[in-house]
Amino acid sequence: MASARKIIHLDMDAFYASVEQRDDPSLRGMPVAVGGSPQGRGVVAACSYEARKFGIHSAMPMARALRLCPQLEIVRPDFTKYRAASQQVMAILRSVTPLVEPLSLDEAYLDVTTNALNQPLAMEVAKHLKHRIREATGLTASAGVAPNKFLAKIASGWAKPDGLTVIAPERMEAFLHQLPVEALWGVGPVTAKKLRAIGIQKLVDVRSADEAQLRKAVGSQADGLRRLSHGDDPREVQPDRPWKSISCEDTYPEDLTELREMRAEVARLAKRTASSLEAKSLVARTVTLKVRYADFTTVTRSHTEEPATRDAVQLTERALMLLERTDAGKRSVRLLGVGVHGLGAAPDPLFPSGLL
Repeated sequence: MASARKIIHLDMDAFYASVEQRDDPSLRGMPVAVGGSPQGRGVVAACSYEARKFGIHSAMPMARALRLCPQLEIVRPDFTKYRAASQQVMAILRSVTPLVEPLSLDEAYLDVTTNALNQPLAMEVAKHLKHRIREATGLTASAGVAPNKFLAKIASGWAKPDGLTVIAPERMEAFLHQLPVEALWGVGPVTAKKLRAIGIQKLVDVRSADEAQLRKAVGSQADGLRRLSHGDDPREVQPDRPWKSISCEDTYPEDLTELREMRAEVARLAKRTASSLEAKSLVARTVTLKVRYADFTTVTRSHTEEPATRDAVQLTERALMLLERTDAGKRSVRLLGVGVHGLGAAPDPLFPSGLL
């Protein structure tokens, strides 16, 4: 029988807020929220563990966060700093294995079944990485070690911050029995409520659930949830996955009613999307606008143009043009999003045609 894979999920602790606390000593030990202004429609992008004690969490309106914690220190995000720290972390991860699959700036999967340390114990590899990251960046990370990605992801959040949780193959079954049904991928509050209504309280309850009831509750998810309830996740760590699309969207705590506000938000989202293209050295042919009205009706509009670009001004103009093709301004809006598709590598500035 083939030996089990050794997967690590590494997740930086309160990443944006931790970078800010590292760089500004006056913020250390303080409740910190990174995000927009409480006077506008700003939301919390990330918050420190000190802030979380007050019930503050990401995506919360900043005005509400400030009511929960009047002494909250609010910091505008600086993605240049966060990207620089992320690049340091990812370089450390790749120093032990080429099989690194970044999920975002602050988390990644690694397959360390074989590794540059020649270390047979994945736990020791995780300890090494945590130490190197703290030494190089001044930041802490939590790690989960398990035979597959599903369990490693759960394990990394088990003992935050600065945690290390190992789920050895022989411990897998006991660990699964501890988990609520929400631990399953794709099971949010709405789906969890449906599952509880048919008697599924814990993750392992999915195993014995009536097939017809389960399919009525979750549809095509049923087979995948059954596999996960047995801890079965065969997906491999995929380094350098090709990007198919990039998007940024925001849901607003209060519906937008003025076209002027909507245009400003679309421009902001388009610039964020352009920054993501820049960071990934990509260009895009297609711009897509997503609009969700107050009654939850959602529409999308797209525009494709050659040559592909990542120019923020061009992408913004095209997104604003798409906004004119919706009922924005005539109807209230609760969500806006700007995405790009048809991605490709940015041309070398020395050889823009791509030819040497």
